[in-house]
Amino acid sequence: IRVMLYFIILCVYYFLVVLSPVMTNNITEDIEVLVFLPQNNSYLFSYARVAPAILYAQQRLKIEGGQYSGFLFNIQFENSDCVNDAMFMLADRSCGQKPDLILGPVCEYEAAAVVRLASHWNIPVISAGALAAGFSNKKTEFSHLTRIAPSYVKMAEIFTAMFEHFTWKTALLVYEDDKEERNCYFTLEGVYHLMADYNIKTYAVSQENRLDADDILQKIYDTEVVIMCMGADKIREIMLAAHRQQFTNGSYVFFNVELFNASSYGNGTWKKGDKYDNAARQAYASLNTVTLLRTVKPEFENFSVEMKKSIEETGLDDCQDCVNIFVEGFHDAMLLYAIALHEAMRNGYNKKNGMKITSLMWNRTFEGIAGQVSMDANGDRNGDFSLMAMTNVEAGTYEVVANYFGVNGTFQLLPAFNIDSFTLRGRHKAHTEIPSKSCGLGMSALTGVSVGAVLGTAMLLAFYFFRKNFRITIERRTHSEEANTRKHYQLREDSIRTNF
Repeated sequence: IRVMLYFIILCVYYFLVVLSPVMTNNITEDIEVLVFLPQNNSYLFSYARVAPAILYAQQRLKIEGGQYSGFLFNIQFENSDCVNDAMFMLADRSCGQKPDLILGPVCEYEAAAVVRLASHWNIPVISAGALAAGFSNKKTEFSHLTRIAPSYVKMAEIFTAMFEHFTWKTALLVYEDDKEERNCYFTLEGVYHLMADYNIKTYAVSQENRLDADDILQKIYDTEVVIMCMGADKIREIMLAAHRQQFTNGSYVFFNVELFNASSYGNGTWKKGDKYDNAARQAYASLNTVTLLRTVKPEFENFSVEMKKSIEETGLDDCQDCVNIFVEGFHDAMLLYAIALHEAMRNGYNKKNGMKITSLMWNRTFEGIAGQVSMDANGDRNGDFSLMAMTNVEAGTYEVVANYFGVNGTFQLLPAFNIDSFTLRGRHKAHTEIPSKSCGLGMSALTGVSVGAVLGTAMLLAFYFFRKNFRITIERRTHSEEANTRKHYQLREDSIRTNF
């Protein structure tokens, strides 16, 4: 009997001490997730590319006996078109049961409306998009937005670090503007926003018009640094023009921004198989590329293989840009929400406490699919970026020469870094002195020449200001007419409140 009693006591002790924590941690809950992704595969964040990553994360969270295995995610995907469809779908859906979590949208204009509505309804929103500077305002209308990909302002931090390190003062921002998604516009808006203390000029390249590289070079003359964001072909055209005019001799520093780790943007690819390849290779020796820091984590390699396989099964043959920041980001969004919800429920909250869950996703670090993810106190992911440069001009090959780590603001120079490429060495050559003699002209002749020069200058200035005023009038009239026809004009002015 004593043995039996001892055995029963031991079993009770084991149940209370060992099994109870496991049962307590294994919280169960059904979670309704609404995901906004476009069906159109021209987007890098289309359903075919991103949905497999979300479902992959869902399966990982289901692991038997895992901390989050009690969460049942009911995921509903909706088609969004980067205009207003997502807002209307959310409004219609919310007439019944409101979702517990919203993933997306990515496009700025569409996200602005959805996040405002969700914040009003106390629904957490996590997006790998909505990266424009205007979404940094989390105090009011975007209070429930968590950005799981580094924003454009975070990307701009690498430029401020370099400007401080090399004591640059001036820059020209050249960007391609499609008037729809406006990725490059918002990218360089982030740079402009963060570098207000520097002398920054901007130049917009229309997608509809032919690129005028010579006009861009005219704008470059009185700057030190050129930062570009546009398609790879346009980057190449500008660099070829700069090389012809000897702008690549060290007098200027050129950068291009590779968005989203995607090759559809200017990624340093100089070779096109045409007669300009040799000149392009030499020109690109002066072009540096800013891109997201790439991981070599083994788990990420397995994830990439699975994603490419799943994406190809959907019929998307071109898988060159399959695993980009959107794919990684939406995967990590599921993990981050599960961590925050679990913590909230352990402290007596439930899935409808959207603001509490949102706050628990901010100012924390967790292990994502590609490595450690650090969220700042404003709900924005700290970004790690790499600087790539051509290290072998003969071969035309690029490699990473520096890294910037956003969590602590450190700039790491790697062995391949060549400081001569960033010191504006071409500007420090001795200037030829201008002769001070009159070259045999008498004083009266010199006086006549001087007076004539002054009068001529005055006439030129008068003509210039008349022409400039006339041009401004025409441009204002043109902009006014465009404003009435552009479908996103009012949304662009009001939704994100950009000041770029």
